[in-house]
Amino acid sequence: MLPDQPSQTLLGSAIRRGQHQLFDSPLILNDPVVLELVPEAKQPGILPEMGDPSEPFPTLLRALMAMRSRFAEDRLAEAAARGIGQYVIVGAGLDTFAWRQPEFAAALRIFAVDHPASMSWVQQRLSERRLGRPANLVHVPADLERQAVGDQLKACGFDPDVPTFCSVLGVVHYLDSSAVGALLRFAASLVAGSEIVLSFIADEPLTGDDRDGLAQSLARMDRLKEPWKYRRKPAELLGHLASLGFTDVFHLTPELAQRRYFTNRADKLRAPRWEQLIAAVL
Repeated sequence: MLPDQPSQTLLGSAIRRGQHQLFDSPLILNDPVVLELVPEAKQPGILPEMGDPSEPFPTLLRALMAMRSRFAEDRLAEAAARGIGQYVIVGAGLDTFAWRQPEFAAALRIFAVDHPASMSWVQQRLSERRLGRPANLVHVPADLERQAVGDQLKACGFDPDVPTFCSVLGVVHYLDSSAVGALLRFAASLVAGSEIVLSFIADEPLTGDDRDGLAQSLARMDRLKEPWKYRRKPAELLGHLASLGFTDVFHLTPELAQRRYFTNRADKLRAPRWEQLIAAVL
């Protein structure tokens, strides 16, 4: 990120989720609130850099944004059933879960963590769209490369003794390895039963639209001066999580994601390969 400026990608991620509501059926992620928050999704031509929604790369990006949120929320529902009491959304951006939360989430404290400049921009957008703050939502400003996320959370009322679910989607590839390590160590310091779901850029050979999509993403991030810094082989990241004490580590491979979320679709949505998901439970 540029100093003192909000992330230039958070709006685009929300627009992709909004376009998923408009262009894809059946929905992987049902998120009507995002259309209130980003009306730009209804006007595809307003941001030319988003591309034609029918083209392969924008289609893959819609699939990615919908899939990773759906996977995290599926895991959150399972975690809540076993007694999770707090939900930490790292890199929350324009995430809308707090405004469409199901009944089980009413018992959770939801902590939306983001860079201070991004959080300020998001709060302005929420005010403009007249989306009030849900009673169980707490905003936590944190610069993950300069501040300890645990300290920032505790200052906002987070209880480290309560089992917690952490969602870290579309975040770690923008951080240096020391910041990623600190974030994972924080998650590993939580009490038994806590869980983290994270997405990461997989250091694997790619072909076709996935290879082209990764190249386009890398080029765009460089233009925006928000380069990707962290990329790992899945086995390496799985091993690192196990070494930190996570005893139940699950890799949602592209093949598993395809079977779980994209089977029997008549449209072109499919599981992308360059960004993948892991869930790990203490």
